[in-house]
Amino acid sequence: MKRFLTILLVLIPLFAAAELVQPVTWSGEEVGDSVRLKAAIEEGWHMTIIEFGEREFDQEFTDEFTLTVAKTDLSPIRFNACDDKMCTAPEIWEYTVEEEDCGCDTFCMLPTCCGGIVSSETVLSLLWIFILGFLGGLLAIFTPCVWPIIPMTVSFFLKKGGGKRDAILYGLSIIILYVGLGLLVTILFGASALNELSTNAVVNIFFFLLLVVFALSFFGLFEITLPDSWSTALDNKARTTRGFLSILFMAFTLVIVSFSCTAPIIGTLLVEAAGKSLLAPTLGMLGFAVALALPFSLFAMFPQWLKQAPKSGDWMTSFKVVLAFLELALSLKFLSVADLAYGWNILPRWLFLVIWIACFAGIGIYLLWNIRNVSMTRKIIRLAVIIPSFVFAGYLVPGLWGAPVKAVSAFAPPMPIEGREIFHDYDEGLAYARQEGKPVIIDFTGYGCVNCRKMEAYVLTDDSVKARLDNYVFIELFVDDRRVSGDGNARGESTGEKNSRIQREQFGSNAQPYYVQLDAYGHQVAEPMAFTTDPNEFINWLQY
Repeated sequence: MKRFLTILLVLIPLFAAAELVQPVTWSGEEVGDSVRLKAAIEEGWHMTIIEFGEREFDQEFTDEFTLTVAKTDLSPIRFNACDDKMCTAPEIWEYTVEEEDCGCDTFCMLPTCCGGIVSSETVLSLLWIFILGFLGGLLAIFTPCVWPIIPMTVSFFLKKGGGKRDAILYGLSIIILYVGLGLLVTILFGASALNELSTNAVVNIFFFLLLVVFALSFFGLFEITLPDSWSTALDNKARTTRGFLSILFMAFTLVIVSFSCTAPIIGTLLVEAAGKSLLAPTLGMLGFAVALALPFSLFAMFPQWLKQAPKSGDWMTSFKVVLAFLELALSLKFLSVADLAYGWNILPRWLFLVIWIACFAGIGIYLLWNIRNVSMTRKIIRLAVIIPSFVFAGYLVPGLWGAPVKAVSAFAPPMPIEGREIFHDYDEGLAYARQEGKPVIIDFTGYGCVNCRKMEAYVLTDDSVKARLDNYVFIELFVDDRRVSGDGNARGESTGEKNSRIQREQFGSNAQPYYVQLDAYGHQVAEPMAFTTDPNEFINWLQY
């Protein structure tokens, strides 16, 4: 017994000396497309990184070590630790990225999540395009090229005996034709070309001129029509065929005859849809066609409604003139994109607002002219348009002296951000951040980006947000800047192409607005922020 106790007393210190020493505890946290690696080091110890990919560390770390790396750059970390008495043997620790499981029954914000399911932002954008198309279709109904045709077409169906069935098929034919137009645009141009249409400065000049031509047509200076032989040929086809094919030819005839009124609306819609998504032109045309087809089907189902519908008259001319003013105002958005992209400075913000004020005041003045000579019902309708037009024009006036006028932030040239130094070169901004030891906010934006302007107006101008952004170096990178920088870019890229490449290659995204947070050494510290109009959401996202 005494011999056993003696042996035990001798071995206890040996077991204690052989106890595993682990002064370094590693952990990892996934932040978007990056991982934040953290080593907690016990007091009295210091850690040395022996090997980690191609990175070199020539210093010892105490208390804590933090490093943010892209998931694609992860590799095993070989390290050891020492105190004033001993050193541990080199160890290897590796962080393993967990497979993402966000549920394929939900919309994912990451582009590669769930096998590429469309993000919720894209869904909202597509819904907005459908709504715009539907509103455009409603406007087209009241033009002089469409409204007079409705009672004639419905009466023809009722007399023919097909009645409700034929009218419904006629409405479906209209939908088929216009949706086919949307599909044709997508097939001819493709997704990448449609995106180029929305940001290319030269194409935006073309859109500007196109909408000006449409506006002049609505003003009555000339009429945009297709050859009469087309509508005659289609009308003959409709009379000589039977069944659904005959109705389809009748719908085609409507498309040709109403072209002078619907072309400006459809053209504007397709321009707005360009670049939103591969489905955007088709959904826009679907919304337009559904609205345009509604009166034909509804009046066929309820013929008595035709007696209560307003008759064709001068009011349709007034309606076209109002649309002309709106087309003219909208055209400036595309001229502004080209002006900003090339740095011409021919359309400053104040001039943009002056023209918009003139357009909306022009609507009010035009409708107010000779208002005494119209019926009481039409006076009320006119006043319902006159008053908001003058109010909106008055709302824009303070913008001439620097007021934000956020309602037009999506269209007008951006307001300059005062009181903050902004870098427009990625490398220059990062170099300044390292020099000052400050974190970085990168704003990937575009001159043709509607949501970028909205976010700037509603978020970046907020006083609380501006106070927090003072802690950062702010880098604003326009992805559609067509100017070539003076540094002699070896790739022959424009400034926008260079910025777009940085966003794609380093942050795996090509959508704007897109905000990225980096520490002073260029490491990503939070998941990127996309579009929001809530300043508090943006503040909660900020890490510093």
